[in-house]
Amino acid sequence: MVDDSTPAAAPSPGDTQPGPTTLWVERTGTRRYTGHSSRGAEVLVGSEGVPGVFTPGELLKIALAACSGMSSDFPLSRRLGDDYDATIRVSGVADRENEVYPQLDEVFELDLSELDEAGRERLLVTVQRAIDKVCTVGRTLKAGSKVTLSFDIDTAD
Repeated sequence: MVDDSTPAAAPSPGDTQPGPTTLWVERTGTRRYTGHSSRGAEVLVGSEGVPGVFTPGELLKIALAACSGMSSDFPLSRRLGDDYDATIRVSGVADRENEVYPQLDEVFELDLSELDEAGRERLLVTVQRAIDKVCTVGRTLKAGSKVTLSFDIDTAD
């Protein structure tokens, strides 16, 4: 049995282990990190004043919007065709006293002008159900999640 509560060590670049994707960040400067995945993706993360990076809160919001989009892709493409356009805007102001986002707001922009009112309503109900059912990020944010932190300390003398 594998203990999923123990964080995996960061793989070497080019490591192609089978199994779940491993994620990690490496410090690249003061309040600057590069996020990595074992599939080869990278994202620059840092403070709001650092050009060319996402803040952690921005990545949280982008993850929510992307999850909603991906969760709704099948019903939308089935009804609108594979080449439909969609933009999901997401916003939310941080409560800095408590360091939380008390509310995140998504706006799903779609061109449904080719559908009649009843067709639009049916599609939007289907899309909402798909997002509510399979958007892991949204479901996690709504339910809350236990977060653990452990330390792997080098104590070489």
